[in-house]
Order: sequence, then C-alpha cells, then structure tokens
Amino acid sequence: MDLTIRTSVLPHDDPDAALAFYRDTLGFEVRDDVGTGRMRWITVGPVGRPDTSLLLAPPAADPGITDDERRTIVEMMAKGTYGWILLATEDLDHTFERLQAGDAEIVQEPTEQPYGIRDCAVRDPAGNQIRIQQVR
Repeated sequence: MDLTIRTSVLPHDDPDAALAFYRDTLGFEVRDDVGTGRMRWITVGPVGRPDTSLLLAPPAADPGITDDERRTIVEMMAKGTYGWILLATEDLDHTFERLQAGDAEIVQEPTEQPYGIRDCAVRDPAGNQIRIQQVR
C-alpha cells in the first residue's frame, strides 16, 4: 500500500484571521478560498509543495452535528484543545522569530525536548496548537 497525507484539516472561527495567520505569518500560499462569511473553506500550503495542503474549515458545518456537539467544539476551540498539527522547519529559531513578530500566541519557546526533538509551540487565531519541529 502506498499512501501519503494530502490534506489535513483544522477548524477556524474567523476566516480572515486564519487567512492572515497562515498566509502572512507562516508564509503559506492560498490555494483555494470558497464560501462567504464564517462559512469559508480556505486551503493553504507550503510554497512549492502542491502535494501538501491544510484545509481551514468552519468547525461545525456538518449538518449531522448536534447543537450540544457544536457548543462542545466551540468550548474546546476556546481552550485550545480541539485541533493541533505538527510542522517542521530547517531553521526553528528564524521561524520562531517570525512567529513572535507576527503576534502569534506563544505556547512554548524553542526547547530541546527529552525525547530528542527541538521544537516550539504557538496557537493560531482559533486556538489550534501548532508545534514546529527542527529538522535534523
């Protein structure tokens, strides 16, 4: 079996803030932006890597989700416990400086973890945790 990850999904509660963060702060390119208002699906990805995308989606757009589930999702997003993703970079210190300059919510500065990874953590405008690992 030959599988790859093509697209991963993170929720947003403010499409304009999400777009600004992923495009302007992280430097991702916008691949698609459909819908209106808060019901926008925005696809972004690393420049020059069209095979890898991140879909920023309204968190509770699925009609099968109950009102109670929607409230739970909103509460979890507000606490930063609903969505998260791991990214990688060749230069963690430079990336972290760019995140700080872009007013990202810093969760953890670059740290050598006991399990052998050097990484940092931030939250996007929706509260999703983004851990960025140093490529070695």
